[in-house]
Amino acid sequence: MPQKTFKLEIATPERVVLQVDAVSLVVPGIEGSLGILADHAPLVAELDIGEAVVHQQDGNVMRLAVSGGFIEVRKNIVRILADSAERAEEIDVARAEAAKRRAEERLKERARGVDYARAEAALKRALTRLKVARGG
Repeated sequence: MPQKTFKLEIATPERVVLQVDAVSLVVPGIEGSLGILADHAPLVAELDIGEAVVHQQDGNVMRLAVSGGFIEVRKNIVRILADSAERAEEIDVARAEAAKRRAEERLKERARGVDYARAEAALKRALTRLKVARGG
């Protein structure tokens, strides 16, 4: 018996990143991970920086790095409007490594007037991108 699916669309202000039928989705909510299956109750929630994992009916698993935004679940349609979202194959690992190093350096310079929250968010984004690019 085939698993029930729902329509999933992930978009950023610049582009539609993904449109698929999904069996399940796990996203980083601001208050913790959110798991979505078909027939989920209506929901609107804020997203955090982290990894989104999409399972498709054919067994394919897609991983994306998302940074903030919102998720809406309604009538088996899930829409994510993210500040940024990248599929694993789109991530430039060298660029993510460089961003990680820059963020770590900024965090070390905390006493010199560095915006700690901004540097911490940059580090979290870079670490998420590296995790997704390397397959989890």
